[in-house]
Amino acid sequence: MNDNQLLRYSRHILLDDIGIEGQQRLLAAHVVIIGAGGLGSPAALYLASGGIGRLTLVDDDTVDLTNLQRQVMHTTDRIGQPKVDSGRAALLAINPEIEVTALAERAGPERLLALARSATVVLDCSDNFATRHAVNRACVAAGVPLVSGAAIRFDGQLAVFDPRQPEAPCYACLFPEDSGFEDVACGTMGVFAPLVGIVGAVQAAEAMKLIAGVGGSLAGRLLMLDGKFMEWTDVKVARNGACPVCAVRGGKPNAV
Repeated sequence: MNDNQLLRYSRHILLDDIGIEGQQRLLAAHVVIIGAGGLGSPAALYLASGGIGRLTLVDDDTVDLTNLQRQVMHTTDRIGQPKVDSGRAALLAINPEIEVTALAERAGPERLLALARSATVVLDCSDNFATRHAVNRACVAAGVPLVSGAAIRFDGQLAVFDPRQPEAPCYACLFPEDSGFEDVACGTMGVFAPLVGIVGAVQAAEAMKLIAGVGGSLAGRLLMLDGKFMEWTDVKVARNGACPVCAVRGGKPNAV
């Protein structure tokens, strides 16, 4: 690291669990963020400020006035712009030394797999089950950790799905594709603005911990937040040995 980086990241370097080596791992990392909205905004801002060397934003939407109540990466003067372009401008304004790739697209299975294979960690900040399952399949196939978040009304949830751990579940173990879960849009149900900030910030924290090798992750746990009473519930989640997505990893069945 150069002198400017040593100064910029000094508060991380002062932490014994991170130090210079941990910060260098962050600088060498590539994090892919699926969704540049309510969750993706705070997650990306903290990852950029914390020194993730390469960020890729994936989103096919444009900035709308209704987004600005909670999507803190965007501004009024960028209404109408692709969210990934608006986000890239915001991230580089905070940290011009990082690399930010903006992909204004709805990534299909092949694209998601290629992105996952290039990533150190993937963040799912999307708002629908179809995308979440597609991202999960890509991360399982690539063997890359997935940090998942969701928020609606006053309720949030977080989990880490780490296919590098044979005993760890994937997203489909917890929410099977054939379970009949229905998407609930904040455009019809509403969402409390600070809630997405809390969930997105925790997603960033989990990603950085995974990269820097700090503490333990949320793998095998589902963390739920009741934002009205600020109560957290931590539930253990087991891997489904018959899961059609992760029962076979790397061509070999995994032990339950």
